Amino acid sequence: MQAPFSTLSTFRDLLAEAPAPDAAALAGARDRNGQLTKPPGALGRLEDLAIWYAGWRGNPRPVLENPQVIVFAGNHGVCAQGVSAFPPEVTVQMVANFQHGGAAINQLSKAIGAKMDVYALDLDTPTADFTIAPAMTETECVAALQTGWAAVDPEADLLVTGEMGIGNTTSAAAVAAAVLGGRAEDWTGRGTGVDDAGLARKTEVVARGLARHATDDPLAALRCLGGRELAAMAGAIAAARHHRIPVILDGFICCAAAATLERSVAGALDHALAGHLSAEGAHGRLLAALGKEPLLNLGLRLGEGSGAALAVNVLKGAIACHSGMATFAEAGVSGG
Repeated sequence: MQAPFSTLSTFRDLLAEAPAPDAAALAGARDRNGQLTKPPGALGRLEDLAIWYAGWRGNPRPVLENPQVIVFAGNHGVCAQGVSAFPPEVTVQMVANFQHGGAAINQLSKAIGAKMDVYALDLDTPTADFTIAPAMTETECVAALQTGWAAVDPEADLLVTGEMGIGNTTSAAAVAAAVLGGRAEDWTGRGTGVDDAGLARKTEVVARGLARHATDDPLAALRCLGGRELAAMAGAIAAARHHRIPVILDGFICCAAAATLERSVAGALDHALAGHLSAEGAHGRLLAALGKEPLLNLGLRLGEGSGAALAVNVLKGAIACHSGMATFAEAGVSGG
């Protein structure tokens, strides 16, 4: 589906016009939940998840049958500053691994019955080093947003976005700091496993980027400090809202990209929940800023959409109970 925007300004306008959940479906799901064969609240957060999902799908008794996982890959000019433990060539190599079915996210996508797509975004042309110039021109940023938007299958009933890009925890830290406030050291972590000297160098690089590209516009922060894969994830998450497709957010990088949407238009992530708490140090701070409580906490820091994919089964369980359980009347059980 062609993206219906051609500038950052028109993309922001689309965010402001995004649909709300279906009020009738929400009411119907709440009513059904109150009649199921269980004590009130006995399924805890699963009940809230099922009702949330029902509202976005417009069906008080929904099913989840067609999840989509999309992995976006990009390369970063800021890697020239020595911010990663791995060389940029690894991005290309991992994309080939995704395409041949050999990565963790391939296995997790199969396990949840998800369609998985991989998009490599101009890997031969890294973004600019953001300590010297804006990472992307507006044209480049909009193109990445459009790629993300068009990648979403309108027939999907759940979306997970993942990423691959050596250096992208540096970009994500810079974007998070620019959009949510705070110092470079508040947001910069070890990423792929840099040592203490590498962490200090990475933090200093983020600080330089923030000083060079000071802005109070979240989409400008995405353009100046982010990467093509971050922009593509933001575009895909926005497209999912347009189609009323619920989203499970992955880790630190995905949530940094998503934060640019929420800070551009309040409520832009109401159709999204947090799949997990990453082991990347600042992810908890980022989730708190977004008001998202993670479903899982497994010490993951892989990216690729892996934590969000694992969380899909939690949501599937919630929906299965909500839509498949009998009501007290149907089961002939007293007390309903």
